[in-house]
Formats: sequence, structure tokens, C-alpha cells
Amino acid sequence: MVKLIHTLADHSDDVNYCAFSSSCLATCSLDKTIRLYSLNNFTELPYSPLKGHTYAVHCCCFSPSGHILASCSTDGTTMLWNTHNGQTLAVLKQPRGSPVRICRFSPDSAYLVSGAADGSIVLWNVQSLKLYRSGSVKDGSLMACAFSPNGNLFVTGSSCGDLTIWDDKMRCLYNEKGHDLGVTCCDFSSQAVSDGEQGSRYFRMASCGQDNQIKLWLISLADVLGCELKYECTLNGHSAPVLACAFSCDGQMLVSGSVDKSIIIHDTKTGSILHTLTQHTRYVTTCAFAPNIPLLATGSMDKTVNIWQFDPKQHCAGSGLEDEPKMSIENWSEEEVSVWLCAQGLKDLVGIFKMNNIDGKELLSLTKHSLTNDLKIESLGLRSKVFRKIEELRIKVDSVSLGIPDEFLCPITRELMKEPIIAADGYSYEKEAMENWISTKRRSSPMTNLPLQSLILTPNRTLKMAINRWLDTQQKYNETT
Repeated sequence: MVKLIHTLADHSDDVNYCAFSSSCLATCSLDKTIRLYSLNNFTELPYSPLKGHTYAVHCCCFSPSGHILASCSTDGTTMLWNTHNGQTLAVLKQPRGSPVRICRFSPDSAYLVSGAADGSIVLWNVQSLKLYRSGSVKDGSLMACAFSPNGNLFVTGSSCGDLTIWDDKMRCLYNEKGHDLGVTCCDFSSQAVSDGEQGSRYFRMASCGQDNQIKLWLISLADVLGCELKYECTLNGHSAPVLACAFSCDGQMLVSGSVDKSIIIHDTKTGSILHTLTQHTRYVTTCAFAPNIPLLATGSMDKTVNIWQFDPKQHCAGSGLEDEPKMSIENWSEEEVSVWLCAQGLKDLVGIFKMNNIDGKELLSLTKHSLTNDLKIESLGLRSKVFRKIEELRIKVDSVSLGIPDEFLCPITRELMKEPIIAADGYSYEKEAMENWISTKRRSSPMTNLPLQSLILTPNRTLKMAINRWLDTQQKYNETT
């Protein structure tokens, strides 16, 4: 179930792009402005709109922390903005002043890519605000760009149809004709996928183009220098050029927008169409999923941005347990608890739990004592496993009830970070959890399984400050309620 819950109609010309952070929605337009809205009630922020570009704004994107917003324009510049007050942080001028069509932050916020109409690509150092590397595609204008989840490479798409893979030193690793009439957009899924035959791990990428097609590709995680695009499948449904595509945060859905004025939501596992939305009256130019909540934004040449809400059951946070019930754990029935037990490899306990009428609420209240004395589970190892799995469920419930932003949770423990660090893979983790990972397991990234090029753990002070601010806000809210 997808329903339209809000329409933003503040832009005076075509909407070109929209992007989410954990707390804001940004939109940009041919009207030269960028607008920012709170996700709490979709009201425009006090310092919005952002004005500084002298021509149409083609793209906008948030840094992973959400503290910086980048925008790029026909005026040949990429601008960086402070998302807390709307102040301009920097104006980055594209070499030769060509119109900038696309901009993207790397997953660790260290770099920003800007791609222009003359085919030039610039990799900017975000800390120094200096040009770090530059290059260009063989033919055509830059129309699309996306970083892999680990930040080791990025892909660009051009108006002549080429998809090009670059490493973080701007070396061209691979080039292939992806769409005959030109690439319009591309995006990576944050979830790695496995090759069932050989067990290899891949990044999944989607691209769309003027040929009316959406294509899914796989890029190997094993060998960056020898990487290539492996064609997976084509998703059909649109009757005209596809201008935008984006993965949901769990990688299970892909949304696309087209010149045919429709939005299609696809199931990435089966390729089937889940929903077709037809509310816009002109070309759909952009679409984006929110990172932490079941929302989708779509923008159009009709000058509006529509906000759509998903049934939470369809917007699972990617637990990786495909057979778990997807509803609120406290509301699980006895049967849904049985499904959960089977998903955890605890099928032998289904009978005991049913005999004791354990539903979701009872499940969350179980203790080591009740597992021993009430349920009569004799095996210490089995009791420990069950209790550990119940503790994991409690953490999920606490995270949802507190509304903890996903980027504040350690990817290893799924708990709120106290001492966040940045590892060599570009991801942030709880310091103790990452140290334990390195000392007790293979020296690879918990997120990508790639070898860590360095074991140095750098304190992420920016993230720690953001977490502390969020905790202060929560405390003040609790004091007033």
C-alpha cells in the first residue's frame, strides 16, 4: 500500500532533483533555488529557499552525515551549504565553466564528485575544498553518477550511453555502452548480493536511460582493479525515456520515474512491479527514498514534489532475515513467533513456545530465569542462544520507539554509538565493536567483506557531536512530556 500524503508546490519552475537526509528533504529547480523541508511536518525550514546559483539548479545531495548539502547548476558551479543555517560554505567552479549536471558525496564524506556537460569530472576534497583529481569521459555530457557503498569506486553515465567505472584516484577501470540513447541516472544498492553459483559477492547497480529501459548490473567486490559490469536483467514497464531511479535503503525496491509521467516501484529480487503511481501531470524527473522512514519523494516538470508513504510492512529496514514477520514485534501472534523461531534456526522450540502461548509481547518479556523455570529449556547453550536473539529483538524495538537515526547505530551491534570511529572502509562503527571485530575475526570490512587496507581507527568527532546533540534533544523532549 502506497498513499500520497503531501504535495509541495513552492517551486516556480520544473523540479529537477530531490534528496533526503535523516531529518530533511531538499529539492532543486529550474527556478535557480534549493528548498529544504522538515520531515516532521513538511514545513519549509526558516532559511529556505537557498539562493546563490545564477542559473537552473540540476542536482542536490546531502553528505552522509546530513550536515552539508551540495547543489550544482548551469552556472558552472557546485555550491556547498550548511544545513543547520543555510549559509554558503563554498563555491566550487568547474574547470572551463561548463554547466554542472550531477554531484555526489563519497560515503565517507571525504570527496565530492561533480560532472559537467562538457564531459569533465572533478573529484573535490571536501575538507580542503580543493580540486583533488579530474578527468573526462570519451564522449557526451555527464548525466549520472553514483558511489559504491564502500566508496572504493564510482560509476558515471553519459549522454552517449556509456557507463564508466572509476576508482577513488580517478583511474578509469571499465567502460561499457549501457543504454543506446544515453544514460539519465544510476544508483547503487547499499546491500551486497551473492552469486548463487560461485558464492561471489557483488554490488548491485541500477541505470536508466533514454531507451525506456532500467537495467540492473553487478560489480564484483573481490577485485577492484579488475572490476567489470556484469549485466543482470532489464526491468520493463515504462513507455517513454526513464529519467530517474533509486534503490530503497534495504535494496529490496527500486523506484523509477519517466517521461510517461508515471512512477514504478519494482521488486529487485523478482523484477515484478509492486506499484504504479500516476499523480504527476508532466515528466517525472526525480525520485528518492528516505533513509530511515517509509517515505518516497518524487519530483516533476509540473513544478511539484509528491511525498508518498509506504505500508511499514513493505519498508523493512533490511534485517537480512527474510522469513521474519515484518510487523511490530509487540503485536506478533503466537504463529508469527513460531515463524521467527524457525528463521533463527530454533525450530525445535516451536512446540514449547506454542504450549506456553508465547506471543510477541510475552516473547520480549522472557528472561533467563523464565526460559529455565517456566519453559523448561534444559540446554544451557540453547537457552543462551534464545536469550541472545530476544535481546537483539529488544534492541530493534528500542531503536524504533526512540526514533534513533540509522546512521547513529553501529552496523555491527545495531546499538547507539558512544565512541564512533571511521575505519578504512569509510564506514563508522562503535570503537569497541570494531576493535573486537579486528582482533577476533578476519581483517575485513563488516559491511563489504573486502580486506581493510589499514587497521587505523579514526575518531569520528563530527558524528559523535551529532549523536550528543540528538541525545540532548531527546532529553529536553522527555523533560517536557
